[in-house]
Amino acid sequence: MQTRTASRALRFLPSTAVVLDAGAIVLAVVVAVAARQQLSVGIGQVDLTSSALVVGPLILAAWVTITYLLRGYRENVFGAGTDEFKRVVNAGIYTAALVGVACYLAKFQLSRAFFATVFLLGTVLILLARLGLRRLLHAARRHGILRQRALLVGTPAQVDEVAAVLRRESWLGYDLVGALSEQPVEETHGGIPVLGTLGDVVALAESDTIDTVFLAGGGIGSSEEMRRLVWSLESHGVRIIIAPSVNEISSDRIRVRPVGGLPLMHISPPTARDAGSLAKRLFDVVGATALLTFFAPVLALIALSIWLDDRGPVLFRQTRTGRHGEEFSCLKFRTMVVDAEARLAALKEQMGFEGGLFKMTDDPRITKAGKLLRRLSLDELPQLVNVVRGDMSLVGPRPPLPSEVATYTGDIARRLHVRPGLTGLWQVSGRSDLSFEEAVRLDLYYVDNWSMMQDLTILARTVSAVLGSKGAY
Repeated sequence: MQTRTASRALRFLPSTAVVLDAGAIVLAVVVAVAARQQLSVGIGQVDLTSSALVVGPLILAAWVTITYLLRGYRENVFGAGTDEFKRVVNAGIYTAALVGVACYLAKFQLSRAFFATVFLLGTVLILLARLGLRRLLHAARRHGILRQRALLVGTPAQVDEVAAVLRRESWLGYDLVGALSEQPVEETHGGIPVLGTLGDVVALAESDTIDTVFLAGGGIGSSEEMRRLVWSLESHGVRIIIAPSVNEISSDRIRVRPVGGLPLMHISPPTARDAGSLAKRLFDVVGATALLTFFAPVLALIALSIWLDDRGPVLFRQTRTGRHGEEFSCLKFRTMVVDAEARLAALKEQMGFEGGLFKMTDDPRITKAGKLLRRLSLDELPQLVNVVRGDMSLVGPRPPLPSEVATYTGDIARRLHVRPGLTGLWQVSGRSDLSFEEAVRLDLYYVDNWSMMQDLTILARTVSAVLGSKGAY
Protein backbone atom coordinates (compact mmCIF):
# COMPACT_ATOMS: atom_id res chain seq x y z
CA MET A 1 0.00 0.00 0.00
CA GLN A 2 1.01 3.62 -0.40
CA THR A 3 1.23 4.12 3.35
CA ARG A 4 3.72 1.33 3.84
CA THR A 5 5.74 2.59 0.87
CA ALA A 6 5.90 6.03 2.44
CA SER A 7 6.81 4.58 5.82
CA ARG A 8 9.62 2.50 4.34
CA ALA A 9 10.89 5.45 2.31
CA LEU A 10 11.28 7.40 5.55
CA ARG A 11 13.72 4.75 6.75
CA PHE A 12 16.20 6.06 4.19
CA LEU A 13 16.45 9.37 6.05
CA PRO A 14 19.25 8.19 8.38
CA SER A 15 21.38 6.84 5.53
CA THR A 16 20.74 10.03 3.55
CA ALA A 17 21.87 12.08 6.54
CA VAL A 18 25.05 9.99 6.84
CA VAL A 19 25.90 10.68 3.20
CA LEU A 20 25.21 14.41 3.62
CA ASP A 21 27.28 14.61 6.81
CA ALA A 22 30.18 12.73 5.22
CA GLY A 23 30.08 14.99 2.16
CA ALA A 24 30.10 18.10 4.36
CA ILE A 25 33.09 16.81 6.37
CA VAL A 26 35.07 15.93 3.23
CA LEU A 27 34.33 19.35 1.76
CA ALA A 28 35.44 21.02 4.99
CA VAL A 29 38.74 19.09 4.92
CA VAL A 30 39.39 20.00 1.28
CA VAL A 31 38.61 23.68 1.89
CA ALA A 32 40.80 23.71 5.03
CA VAL A 33 43.76 22.23 3.12
CA ALA A 34 43.36 24.66 0.21
CA ALA A 35 42.95 27.69 2.47
CA ARG A 36 45.90 26.76 4.68
CA GLN A 37 48.20 26.25 1.68
CA GLN A 38 47.19 29.59 0.19
CA LEU A 39 47.97 31.39 3.44
CA SER A 40 51.12 29.41 4.24
CA VAL A 41 54.50 31.01 3.65
CA GLY A 42 55.92 27.56 3.03
CA ILE A 43 59.01 27.89 5.25
CA GLY A 44 59.40 25.16 7.84
CA GLN A 45 55.79 24.09 7.38
CA VAL A 46 54.55 20.54 7.81
CA ASP A 47 53.34 18.91 4.59
CA LEU A 48 49.67 19.62 5.20
CA THR A 49 48.42 17.48 2.30
CA SER A 50 50.14 14.39 3.71
CA SER A 51 48.82 15.18 7.19
CA ALA A 52 45.28 15.64 5.84
CA LEU A 53 45.47 12.29 4.04
CA VAL A 54 46.24 10.65 7.37
CA VAL A 55 43.98 12.56 9.74
CA GLY A 56 41.14 13.34 7.30
CA PRO A 57 39.70 9.79 7.12
CA LEU A 58 40.06 9.51 10.90
CA ILE A 59 38.11 12.75 11.41
CA LEU A 60 35.42 11.53 9.02
CA ALA A 61 35.07 8.15 10.72
CA ALA A 62 35.14 9.62 14.24
CA TRP A 63 32.65 12.39 13.42
CA VAL A 64 30.08 10.07 11.84
CA THR A 65 30.52 7.49 14.61
CA ILE A 66 30.08 10.04 17.40
CA THR A 67 27.00 11.47 15.68
CA TYR A 68 25.60 7.94 15.58
CA LEU A 69 26.40 7.36 19.26
CA LEU A 70 24.64 10.64 20.11
CA ARG A 71 21.60 9.30 18.25
CA GLY A 72 21.89 11.90 15.52
CA TYR A 73 20.76 9.40 12.88
CA ARG A 74 17.59 8.14 14.52
CA GLU A 75 14.43 8.49 12.45
CA ASN A 76 12.59 10.37 15.20
CA VAL A 77 15.05 13.30 15.21
CA PHE A 78 14.36 14.31 11.62
CA GLY A 79 11.73 16.79 10.55
CA ALA A 80 10.93 18.80 13.68
CA GLY A 81 12.44 20.43 16.75
CA THR A 82 15.95 21.54 17.65
CA ASP A 83 17.12 18.19 19.00
CA GLU A 84 18.66 17.17 15.66
CA PHE A 85 20.73 20.36 15.41
CA LYS A 86 21.86 20.14 19.04
CA ARG A 87 23.17 16.62 18.45
CA VAL A 88 25.00 17.77 15.31
CA VAL A 89 26.73 20.57 17.21
CA ASN A 90 27.59 18.32 20.14
CA ALA A 91 29.03 15.71 17.78
CA GLY A 92 31.31 18.36 16.24
CA ILE A 93 32.51 19.48 19.69
CA TYR A 94 33.18 15.94 20.94
CA THR A 95 34.96 14.96 17.73
CA ALA A 96 37.18 18.05 17.89
CA ALA A 97 38.07 17.27 21.50
CA LEU A 98 38.81 13.62 20.66
CA VAL A 99 40.98 14.47 17.63
CA GLY A 100 42.83 17.18 19.55
CA VAL A 101 43.65 14.89 22.46
CA ALA A 102 44.61 12.03 20.11
CA CYS A 103 47.00 14.23 18.11
CA TYR A 104 48.57 15.52 21.32
CA LEU A 105 49.11 12.05 22.80
CA ALA A 106 50.43 10.67 19.51
CA LYS A 107 52.61 13.79 19.04
CA PHE A 108 51.11 14.17 15.59
CA GLN A 109 51.78 17.63 14.14
CA LEU A 110 48.58 19.18 12.81
CA SER A 111 48.08 22.78 11.76
CA ARG A 112 45.88 24.65 14.23
CA ALA A 113 44.38 26.69 11.40
CA PHE A 114 43.50 23.47 9.56
CA PHE A 115 42.01 21.99 12.73
CA ALA A 116 39.87 25.05 13.46
CA THR A 117 38.69 25.41 9.86
CA VAL A 118 37.68 21.76 9.55
CA PHE A 119 35.53 21.69 12.66
CA LEU A 120 34.01 25.16 12.39
CA LEU A 121 33.26 24.90 8.68
CA GLY A 122 32.30 21.23 8.94
CA THR A 123 29.74 21.90 11.68
CA VAL A 124 28.21 24.78 9.70
CA LEU A 125 28.05 22.69 6.51
CA ILE A 126 26.42 19.76 8.30
CA LEU A 127 23.84 22.08 9.88
CA LEU A 128 23.05 23.57 6.47
CA ALA A 129 22.79 20.11 4.92
CA ARG A 130 20.45 18.94 7.68
CA LEU A 131 18.37 22.10 7.31
CA GLY A 132 18.13 21.51 3.56
CA LEU A 133 17.07 17.90 4.14
CA ARG A 134 14.40 19.09 6.57
CA ARG A 135 13.07 21.67 4.09
CA LEU A 136 12.86 19.01 1.37
CA LEU A 137 11.06 16.65 3.74
CA HIS A 138 8.53 19.35 4.72
CA ALA A 139 7.95 20.28 1.08
CA ALA A 140 7.40 16.64 0.15
CA ARG A 141 4.89 16.18 2.96
CA ARG A 142 2.97 19.29 1.98
CA HIS A 143 2.65 17.83 -1.53
CA GLY A 144 1.33 14.53 -0.20
CA ILE A 145 4.62 12.60 -0.37
CA LEU A 146 6.31 10.69 2.49
CA ARG A 147 3.26 11.00 4.70
CA GLN A 148 2.13 8.48 7.30
CA ARG A 149 -1.35 7.38 8.24
CA ALA A 150 -2.13 8.11 11.88
CA LEU A 151 -4.68 6.62 14.27
CA LEU A 152 -5.70 8.63 17.34
CA VAL A 153 -6.64 6.92 20.59
CA GLY A 154 -8.36 8.73 23.44
CA THR A 155 -11.49 10.57 24.48
CA PRO A 156 -13.24 12.46 21.66
CA ALA A 157 -12.23 15.83 23.13
CA GLN A 158 -8.55 14.85 23.36
CA VAL A 159 -8.63 13.30 19.89
CA ASP A 160 -9.95 16.57 18.44
CA GLU A 161 -7.24 18.53 20.22
CA VAL A 162 -4.42 16.41 18.77
CA ALA A 163 -6.11 16.28 15.35
CA ALA A 164 -6.30 20.09 15.22
CA VAL A 165 -2.52 20.33 15.68
CA LEU A 166 -1.76 17.62 13.10
CA ARG A 167 -4.03 19.29 10.56
CA ARG A 168 -2.62 22.75 11.20
CA GLU A 169 1.00 21.61 10.99
CA SER A 170 0.74 19.73 7.70
CA TRP A 171 4.53 19.55 7.40
CA LEU A 172 4.53 16.91 10.15
CA GLY A 173 3.26 14.52 7.49
CA TYR A 174 0.36 12.72 9.18
CA ASP A 175 -2.89 11.75 7.44
CA LEU A 176 -5.63 11.00 9.96
CA VAL A 177 -7.27 7.61 9.40
CA GLY A 178 -9.63 7.83 12.35
CA ALA A 179 -9.82 7.35 16.08
CA LEU A 180 -10.37 4.68 18.71
CA SER A 181 -12.37 5.56 21.79
CA GLU A 182 -14.11 3.75 24.61
CA GLN A 183 -17.00 6.21 24.30
CA PRO A 184 -19.82 4.99 22.03
CA VAL A 185 -19.77 7.67 19.33
CA GLU A 186 -19.52 7.40 15.55
CA GLU A 187 -17.31 10.47 15.19
CA THR A 188 -15.85 13.25 17.30
CA HIS A 189 -17.07 16.85 17.26
CA GLY A 190 -14.15 17.65 14.95
CA GLY A 191 -15.33 15.12 12.38
CA ILE A 192 -12.81 12.34 13.10
CA PRO A 193 -14.50 8.95 12.49
CA VAL A 194 -14.35 6.56 15.45
CA LEU A 195 -13.37 3.14 14.09
CA GLY A 196 -13.80 1.18 17.31
CA THR A 197 -12.18 0.71 20.69
CA LEU A 198 -8.59 0.10 21.77
CA GLY A 199 -9.08 -3.62 21.25
CA ASP A 200 -9.34 -3.04 17.49
CA VAL A 201 -5.88 -1.51 17.12
CA VAL A 202 -4.14 -4.82 16.34
CA ALA A 203 -6.64 -5.62 13.59
CA LEU A 204 -6.02 -2.22 12.00
CA ALA A 205 -2.27 -2.79 12.19
CA GLU A 206 -2.58 -6.23 10.61
CA SER A 207 -4.70 -4.80 7.78
CA ASP A 208 -1.83 -2.46 6.87
CA THR A 209 -4.05 0.57 7.51
CA ILE A 210 -1.92 2.55 9.93
CA ASP A 211 1.70 3.60 10.41
CA THR A 212 1.48 5.52 13.69
CA VAL A 213 -0.73 5.44 16.77
CA PHE A 214 -1.16 8.63 18.80
CA LEU A 215 -2.22 8.03 22.39
CA ALA A 216 -4.09 11.08 23.66
CA GLY A 217 -5.53 11.67 27.11
CA GLY A 218 -7.83 8.89 28.27
CA GLY A 219 -6.51 6.50 25.65
CA ILE A 220 -4.84 4.05 28.03
CA GLY A 221 -6.25 2.99 31.38
CA SER A 222 -3.05 1.69 33.01
CA SER A 223 0.67 1.19 32.50
CA GLU A 224 0.17 -2.55 32.02
CA GLU A 225 -2.33 -1.86 29.26
CA MET A 226 0.28 0.39 27.64
CA ARG A 227 2.93 -2.36 27.79
CA ARG A 228 0.58 -4.90 26.23
CA LEU A 229 -0.25 -2.43 23.45
CA VAL A 230 3.45 -1.93 22.68
CA TRP A 231 4.01 -5.68 22.65
CA SER A 232 1.06 -6.29 20.35
CA LEU A 233 2.26 -3.72 17.80
CA GLU A 234 6.00 -4.43 17.88
CA SER A 235 5.87 -6.98 15.05
CA HIS A 236 3.81 -4.72 12.76
CA GLY A 237 6.24 -1.81 12.50
CA VAL A 238 3.66 0.63 13.90
CA ARG A 239 5.01 3.53 15.93
CA ILE A 240 3.43 4.66 19.17
CA ILE A 241 3.49 8.35 20.09
CA ILE A 242 2.12 9.66 23.38
CA ALA A 243 0.45 13.07 23.04
CA PRO A 244 -0.10 14.42 26.58
CA SER A 245 -2.30 17.43 27.25
CA VAL A 246 0.68 19.79 27.05
CA ASN A 247 0.14 22.16 24.14
CA GLU A 248 1.89 25.39 23.15
CA ILE A 249 4.97 24.66 25.30
CA SER A 250 8.40 24.68 23.68
CA SER A 251 10.72 21.70 24.00
CA ASP A 252 13.23 23.87 25.90
CA ARG A 253 10.78 24.01 28.84
CA ILE A 254 10.14 20.25 28.94
CA ARG A 255 12.36 17.65 30.58
CA VAL A 256 11.46 13.96 30.82
CA ARG A 257 13.24 12.22 33.69
CA PRO A 258 12.55 8.54 34.44
CA VAL A 259 12.32 7.85 38.17
CA GLY A 260 11.89 4.23 39.27
CA GLY A 261 10.67 3.30 35.80
CA LEU A 262 8.12 6.12 35.80
CA PRO A 263 8.82 8.84 33.18
CA LEU A 264 8.11 12.19 34.83
CA MET A 265 7.62 15.26 32.67
CA HIS A 266 9.00 18.43 34.23
CA ILE A 267 7.71 21.72 32.79
CA SER A 268 9.69 24.88 33.50
CA PRO A 269 7.78 28.10 34.32
CA PRO A 270 6.82 30.44 31.43
CA THR A 271 9.56 32.83 30.32
CA ALA A 272 7.49 36.01 30.01
CA ARG A 273 9.56 37.65 32.76
CA ASP A 274 12.79 36.83 30.91
CA ALA A 275 11.41 38.57 27.81
CA GLY A 276 11.64 41.84 29.74
CA SER A 277 15.22 41.29 30.88
CA LEU A 278 18.07 43.78 30.63
CA ALA A 279 19.86 41.57 28.08
CA LYS A 280 16.91 41.67 25.69
CA ARG A 281 16.54 45.43 26.18
CA LEU A 282 20.24 45.96 25.44
CA PHE A 283 19.94 43.78 22.33
CA ASP A 284 16.96 45.87 21.20
CA VAL A 285 18.69 49.22 21.65
CA VAL A 286 21.92 48.17 19.95
CA GLY A 287 20.12 46.40 17.12
CA ALA A 288 17.60 49.19 16.47
CA THR A 289 20.30 51.86 16.53
CA ALA A 290 22.42 49.92 14.06
CA LEU A 291 19.44 49.37 11.74
CA LEU A 292 18.46 53.05 11.88
CA THR A 293 22.00 54.00 10.91
CA PHE A 294 22.12 51.45 8.10
CA PHE A 295 18.72 52.39 6.68
CA ALA A 296 19.14 56.17 7.06
CA PRO A 297 19.43 56.80 3.26
CA VAL A 298 16.43 54.55 2.61
CA LEU A 299 14.38 56.34 5.26
CA ALA A 300 15.17 59.69 3.64
CA LEU A 301 14.16 58.47 0.17
CA ILE A 302 10.90 56.97 1.46
CA ALA A 303 10.02 60.16 3.32
CA LEU A 304 10.64 62.22 0.18
CA SER A 305 8.52 59.92 -2.02
CA ILE A 306 5.58 60.08 0.42
CA TRP A 307 5.71 63.88 0.60
CA LEU A 308 5.95 64.27 -3.18
CA ASP A 309 2.95 61.98 -3.69
CA ASP A 310 0.33 64.25 -2.07
CA ARG A 311 2.30 66.77 0.02
CA GLY A 312 0.80 65.22 3.15
CA PRO A 313 2.52 64.26 6.41
CA VAL A 314 5.28 61.66 6.12
CA LEU A 315 4.63 59.80 9.35
CA PHE A 316 1.44 58.22 10.60
CA ARG A 317 1.03 58.10 14.37
CA GLN A 318 -1.41 55.65 15.88
CA THR A 319 -2.07 54.89 19.52
CA ARG A 320 -1.21 51.29 20.34
CA THR A 321 -1.10 49.32 23.58
CA GLY A 322 2.25 48.18 24.90
CA ARG A 323 3.62 46.26 27.83
CA HIS A 324 1.33 46.08 30.87
CA GLY A 325 -1.37 47.93 28.97
CA GLU A 326 0.54 51.20 28.63
CA GLU A 327 -0.42 53.15 25.51
CA PHE A 328 2.15 54.72 23.19
CA SER A 329 2.31 56.47 19.84
CA CYS A 330 3.32 53.86 17.23
CA LEU A 331 5.19 55.35 14.27
CA LYS A 332 4.79 54.30 10.64
CA PHE A 333 5.38 55.80 7.25
CA ARG A 334 2.02 57.01 5.97
CA THR A 335 0.74 54.61 3.31
CA MET A 336 -2.87 55.83 3.11
CA VAL A 337 -4.64 58.96 2.01
CA VAL A 338 -4.81 61.78 4.54
CA ASP A 339 -8.52 61.18 5.35
CA ALA A 340 -8.13 57.41 5.75
CA GLU A 341 -9.59 57.36 9.28
CA ALA A 342 -12.70 59.21 8.12
CA ARG A 343 -13.35 56.51 5.51
CA LEU A 344 -12.83 53.60 7.91
CA ALA A 345 -16.37 53.35 9.27
CA ALA A 346 -17.88 53.04 5.79
CA LEU A 347 -15.38 50.32 4.83
CA LYS A 348 -16.09 48.35 8.00
CA GLU A 349 -19.79 48.42 7.24
CA GLN A 350 -19.14 47.41 3.64
CA MET A 351 -16.96 44.43 4.68
CA GLY A 352 -19.23 43.31 7.53
CA PHE A 353 -16.40 43.76 10.02
CA GLU A 354 -17.13 42.15 13.43
CA GLY A 355 -13.99 42.73 15.51
CA GLY A 356 -10.22 42.38 15.83
CA LEU A 357 -7.77 44.22 13.57
CA PHE A 358 -9.37 45.52 10.36
CA LYS A 359 -7.55 44.40 7.20
CA MET A 360 -8.71 44.14 3.60
CA THR A 361 -6.82 42.91 0.55
CA ASP A 362 -7.43 45.86 -1.77
CA ASP A 363 -7.93 48.80 0.56
CA PRO A 364 -8.86 51.82 -1.62
CA ARG A 365 -7.29 54.18 0.90
CA ILE A 366 -3.73 52.98 0.19
CA THR A 367 -1.60 55.30 -1.94
CA LYS A 368 0.55 54.21 -4.87
CA ALA A 369 3.74 54.58 -2.84
CA GLY A 370 2.02 52.89 0.09
CA LYS A 371 1.41 49.66 -1.81
CA LEU A 372 5.12 49.10 -2.36
CA LEU A 373 6.00 50.12 1.20
CA ARG A 374 3.47 47.69 2.64
CA ARG A 375 4.47 44.82 0.40
CA LEU A 376 8.08 45.13 1.61
CA SER A 377 7.10 46.16 5.17
CA LEU A 378 9.18 49.32 4.76
CA ASP A 379 6.34 51.36 6.25
CA GLU A 380 7.22 49.87 9.65
CA LEU A 381 10.85 51.05 9.70
CA PRO A 382 10.05 54.16 11.84
CA GLN A 383 9.08 51.74 14.62
CA LEU A 384 12.81 51.30 15.18
CA VAL A 385 12.49 54.66 16.97
CA ASN A 386 9.80 53.10 19.17
CA VAL A 387 12.23 50.28 19.95
CA VAL A 388 14.96 52.73 21.00
CA ARG A 389 12.48 54.66 23.15
CA GLY A 390 11.42 51.46 24.92
CA ASP A 391 7.84 51.34 23.64
CA MET A 392 8.53 48.22 21.55
CA SER A 393 11.02 45.42 21.05
CA LEU A 394 12.60 44.12 17.86
CA VAL A 395 10.70 40.85 18.39
CA GLY A 396 7.44 40.39 20.22
CA PRO A 397 3.65 40.13 19.90
CA ARG A 398 1.84 42.40 17.44
CA PRO A 399 1.06 45.81 19.04
CA PRO A 400 -2.75 45.90 19.47
CA LEU A 401 -5.09 48.87 19.26
CA PRO A 402 -6.72 50.06 22.50
CA SER A 403 -10.10 49.15 20.99
CA GLU A 404 -8.84 45.57 20.57
CA VAL A 405 -7.57 45.42 24.13
CA ALA A 406 -10.98 46.58 25.40
CA THR A 407 -12.50 43.40 23.95
CA TYR A 408 -9.90 41.03 25.43
CA THR A 409 -11.32 38.20 27.49
CA GLY A 410 -9.75 35.25 29.23
CA ASP A 411 -6.13 34.51 28.42
CA ILE A 412 -5.73 36.98 25.53
CA ALA A 413 -4.56 39.78 27.83
CA ARG A 414 -1.46 37.70 28.59
CA ARG A 415 0.06 38.92 25.32
CA LEU A 416 0.51 42.30 27.07
CA HIS A 417 3.06 40.85 29.53
CA VAL A 418 5.92 41.73 27.16
CA ARG A 419 6.74 44.62 24.85
CA PRO A 420 5.13 44.37 21.41
CA GLY A 421 7.50 43.67 18.55
CA LEU A 422 8.51 45.18 15.24
CA THR A 423 8.34 41.57 14.05
CA GLY A 424 7.26 38.32 15.64
CA LEU A 425 5.85 34.87 15.08
CA TRP A 426 2.76 36.48 13.51
CA GLN A 427 5.03 38.27 10.98
CA VAL A 428 6.83 35.12 9.83
CA SER A 429 3.75 32.88 9.87
CA GLY A 430 1.44 34.62 7.43
CA ARG A 431 1.04 38.24 8.57
CA SER A 432 -2.37 39.56 7.49
CA ASP A 433 -3.42 36.13 6.15
CA LEU A 434 -3.69 34.89 9.73
CA SER A 435 -7.00 34.88 11.55
CA PHE A 436 -7.26 36.87 14.76
CA GLU A 437 -7.42 33.64 16.79
CA GLU A 438 -4.29 32.25 15.11
CA ALA A 439 -2.38 35.50 15.67
CA VAL A 440 -3.34 35.41 19.36
CA ARG A 441 -2.21 31.77 19.64
CA LEU A 442 1.21 32.64 18.22
CA ASP A 443 1.55 35.66 20.48
CA LEU A 444 0.74 33.64 23.59
CA TYR A 445 3.21 30.95 22.54
CA TYR A 446 5.90 33.60 22.19
CA VAL A 447 5.15 35.13 25.60
CA ASP A 448 5.30 31.79 27.42
CA ASN A 449 8.29 30.35 25.54
CA TRP A 450 10.58 33.32 24.96
CA SER A 451 14.28 32.74 24.39
CA MET A 452 17.04 34.80 22.80
CA MET A 453 17.64 32.02 20.28
CA GLN A 454 13.98 32.18 19.26
CA ASP A 455 14.30 35.95 18.76
CA LEU A 456 17.32 35.47 16.49
CA THR A 457 15.47 32.78 14.53
CA ILE A 458 12.44 35.03 14.06
CA LEU A 459 14.63 37.91 12.87
CA ALA A 460 16.26 35.61 10.32
CA ARG A 461 12.88 34.32 9.13
CA THR A 462 11.55 37.88 8.89
CA VAL A 463 13.90 38.58 5.98
CA SER A 464 12.44 35.77 3.87
CA ALA A 465 8.89 36.66 4.96
CA VAL A 466 9.35 40.28 3.88
CA LEU A 467 10.97 39.36 0.57
CA GLY A 468 8.21 36.85 -0.09
CA SER A 469 5.57 39.53 0.66
CA LYS A 470 3.12 36.81 1.77
CA GLY A 471 0.19 38.24 3.71
CA ALA A 472 1.34 41.85 3.25
CA TYR A 473 -1.39 44.28 2.26
